[in-house]
Order: sequence, then structure tokens, then C-alpha cells
Amino acid sequence: MPKVTQTSSRKFEHIRINLEENVASSRTTGLERLHFNHEALPELDLNAVDTRVTLFGKTMRSPLFISSMTGGAPEAGRINRTLAEAAQAAGVGMGVGSQRAAIEEPALAETFQVRKYAPDILLFANLGAVQFNYGYGIDQCRAAVEMIEADALILHFNALQEAVQPEGDTNWAGLLKKVEAVCEGLGVPVIAKEVGWGFSGGTAKRLWQAGVSAIDVAGAGGTSWSQVEMHRAKTEFQRQLAGAFINWGIPTAESIQDIRKYVPGFPILASGGLRSGMDIAKCIALGAEAGGMAGPFLKAANVSLEATVESLQLVAREIQICMFAAGAGDLKKLQNTLLVER
Repeated sequence: MPKVTQTSSRKFEHIRINLEENVASSRTTGLERLHFNHEALPELDLNAVDTRVTLFGKTMRSPLFISSMTGGAPEAGRINRTLAEAAQAAGVGMGVGSQRAAIEEPALAETFQVRKYAPDILLFANLGAVQFNYGYGIDQCRAAVEMIEADALILHFNALQEAVQPEGDTNWAGLLKKVEAVCEGLGVPVIAKEVGWGFSGGTAKRLWQAGVSAIDVAGAGGTSWSQVEMHRAKTEFQRQLAGAFINWGIPTAESIQDIRKYVPGFPILASGGLRSGMDIAKCIALGAEAGGMAGPFLKAANVSLEATVESLQLVAREIQICMFAAGAGDLKKLQNTLLVER
């Protein structure tokens, strides 16, 4: 039996809270104010609308990925296997949750090792960027990538979550140079990912200059990890501290637009409160390459593989119909489709 570490115990708590509690941000994504102009005469065959996208050398059938969620607890292995099998069936990408628990306790690696269930998907490894100030470096990054045969490495930036955790890692000083060193030496693309509070354009520019290959905005409007930590809190002080930040963050739509303005060539992955294929299509029209969702697929994976595949297929079909009804025959045309504010 794998040893239950403090990290793996926390990961199980996170799964339970996300399934059982209301942890939504009180902010909205900003996408609800943006709309496509309807094209009554699209001059397209719906089933010929091309939703394929190639990222990091892998082609996905739809511009959709399962956002990083879980791993590091024995219970998470079943969920990750279901998500991976569903991603393989639907032809979309997937990220695993933070692999720190498996770096600490190698027996937990199997909870992340999904490549055998999904040999063809775009697969992202995942570590917390702040760990570079706590003894981690390129060796741990390489171990995370090799552990799951990943195509790229996500470095997640969760400063606020760490700040409201009693056990949080809160030394974020001098981190950018260490990120740059990993980007230079790792040998696979590095993706910077927020966890629900978004990136500003200025921060995205610094990460781009440091060698990061893409950015996952993970903006405000979906799961609020300060609310997750509020539900984990053991004292009233910690509950009030975490609960104070329910309104924090840069909404997803605003984050994408700001990054596009500051760093026009930076590949953007959209996530943070996305709940439908229409949300993803809007993000692509704003300039993203693809969109990720977490909560809906976690809930489906807790039901069955069939429910997860159906959920992915529904989102993919919604994207395709949005493109059709907006007159965009492929994703390049969708990126050049104007949204209107109503």
C-alpha cells in the first residue's frame, strides 16, 4: 500500500470537497456578455466543419482538453483512468493533477500513469512552480514528465491558494529565473497555468520572455480554490481568511483579451469556469487555441466511463455547431470571428 503523505491526504480532501460542496467563485467568466452574430446562411456542411487542432505535435479531434484535476491519492487513480479512457475515445487532451505527491512517495505514481489507457492523447504533466523555492528543480520536472510519458509540463501558479492554506508554501520570491532555467533545459514544452484567478497581460509577457511555450489562463469564474480551502479549514480563523477571497481574480474572458493584447503570439489555452462548448468557442474567437474544463468531467467520471465520454462528445458537438452557426468552417476562421457585447 502506498504511504499516505500530507500531500496525498490533501489531494483526497480536494476531490471530496469539489464533488460535495459549492466551491464556485462569485465572479463570472465575462463570457456571458459576449455573443456570436448568428449566420442564417452559413454555406457550410455541418459535418465538414473542421474542429481539429494540433498542439505540441499532437492533433486533437476537437479543441478541448480535460483540465488538470487529480492524482496523488489512491482514490484518484480510478478517476484518472476513467478520464484518460474517455479522452482517448473522444480524441481530446488531458492534464493530470499536481504530481508532487508521487515525487514524495513513488508508490503513488500509478495514480497518474494513464498513458497505457490513452496512448494517443495530448497529455500534460503537472508540478507547482513554487516548489522551485522548496528544493525542486529540473530533475523533478523531468521525473514528472517521464512518470506519465507526457508531451508537455504544466507549471501551476497558485499563490493565493498557498497563502490561505495553513500548510501553504508562500515563498514566491525570485521564482521567474528558476522557471526560465527549467524552460531552457527540460526538452519538452512548458505551460504556465493559473488555478482559477487568471493571468494579467503583463505577467504573461514575463513568462513568455522566460521561455514558457503556452499559457493556460484558468481565470476567475469557475472553481474557487480559496473556497475549497475554506471547506478544508480546521479553525474559524482559517475559514474566514479563505472565505474573504471569493471575489478575487481576473475573469477568464478578460485574461485572454489582456494576454492577446500584451503578447500577440503567445499560444493561449482557455480555462476557468467554462461549462459548455459555446464557452470554448467564444474563448477561441477571443484568441485561444483550445479550451479546458474540469468540474463537469470530474462529476461525470465519478458516475461512469460512458457518462464521461458522452459529456466530452456533447461539448465537442456544441463547439462544432457554434462554428457552423457563426459561419466558421475551421478554427482559424473561428479565431477571426468577432463577438459582440450585449
